[in-house]
Amino acid sequence: MSPQAAAQTAPGLQAALDGRAHLVVSPGGDADIAFVSRDVTGLSTKHELLPHTLAFHDALRNAPSLRWVHAHSAGADRPVYGELRARGVEVTTSSGANASVVVQTALAGVLMLARQFPQLLAAQRVHAWSPLLGSGLPRDLAGQTAVIVGWGPIGQGLGALLSALGLRIVCVRGSEAPAAAPAHESLSYERLHTVLPRADWLLLACPLSERTRGLVGAAALARMPAGARLVNVSRGEVVDEPALIDALRGGALSGAYLDVFAHEPLSADSPLWDLPNVIVTPHTAGHSDGNEARVAGIFLDNLQRWMRGEPLLNRVA
Repeated sequence: MSPQAAAQTAPGLQAALDGRAHLVVSPGGDADIAFVSRDVTGLSTKHELLPHTLAFHDALRNAPSLRWVHAHSAGADRPVYGELRARGVEVTTSSGANASVVVQTALAGVLMLARQFPQLLAAQRVHAWSPLLGSGLPRDLAGQTAVIVGWGPIGQGLGALLSALGLRIVCVRGSEAPAAAPAHESLSYERLHTVLPRADWLLLACPLSERTRGLVGAAALARMPAGARLVNVSRGEVVDEPALIDALRGGALSGAYLDVFAHEPLSADSPLWDLPNVIVTPHTAGHSDGNEARVAGIFLDNLQRWMRGEPLLNRVA
């Protein structure tokens, strides 16, 4: 682990190891266990790695004794984790640590789009007094339908808040089995297309997998009703980005809040930056000053489980 992570986990590390002798190794040495903390990733993306992140990933690749890696993120779609899993290394994530923060951000995106804030903020920038009375009143949220793709901690949290605002919720998940919240309609990823004609809102909160990669393409977007909007806080690769741009430009979609993109950082020449009906944020939906402690807590909990030979939480299958 990094020196910062060693300092963060020091109070609980000895207890989690049940007093067993151990050595904390800086990146570059062999290790049995690795903790990839937020400071290791820093400003790197999975597409463009800064030198310190690449050095840590190379240390993981070159550690012959490595048996388990815990990641600070909720997802494990960075290439290094696939490589490690292929050689038999256990990989676990910190799913849930930032879920409430992502839910708040996604809800903010919904409310800003619903209340036409992109239009209002554009008017503010040019000092124009432009009440919505002159451009069409926003629709009431109550009675609209939100299709939420992904029914983990983020999807469920978002579903609860949107339901409280009066929206009908349809959850799309990995299983055909009914969701834990029986009041909500539930179906599998493969049946998403059947509910899109009813989707006033399509909210993406699913992990990236072979089942979800490219799930929302041109055909899916074309099935959505006029005035529909999209929110993506999952992974950019879930959406066909050129098709999304076409739908937003042509008016097939009324707007989008996007925190993730097919390539990150988003290119400066991407049309998404300047589309008047789009809110872009730089993969920051889950950032908050309390995450570090929550992630460390999940790692230490799993470390206790590891020492006792118990199943690990958030194991990547």
